[in-house]
Amino acid sequence: MPSERRDERREHGELVADVLAVLWESDEPMTAQQVNAALDRGLARTTVATILSRLYEKGTLRRVPVLRGFAYEPMEDAAGLVARRMRRELESDPRRDLVLKRFVSSLSESDEETLRSLLREAEDGPE
Repeated sequence: MPSERRDERREHGELVADVLAVLWESDEPMTAQQVNAALDRGLARTTVATILSRLYEKGTLRRVPVLRGFAYEPMEDAAGLVARRMRRELESDPRRDLVLKRFVSSLSESDEETLRSLLREAEDGPE
């Protein structure tokens, strides 16, 4: 049973990722019905509406009123969402220096150089 539960979570996680991908590709807010149509998986509209509502409650999406419901749009792009998750993980451990040390030591040379470059840019400030 535990592996079945993991599969269900993986499918749900993939569905959430697919919902976000649809919204990131859109130029304007989308309703649950529009997102469901774009997914084209034959899901119940309520399934998609629940996912959108939960993402809104987590602060991942903003919503705007339309007719008798809401349309949703992402608060940030995919990179911003990942950065927020990374920041949340970093803030959850009191040994931030150790977490950062382990993170940096696991980077490829290319990623390490990119990080150094970004830190230099941040130190120099806007030009």
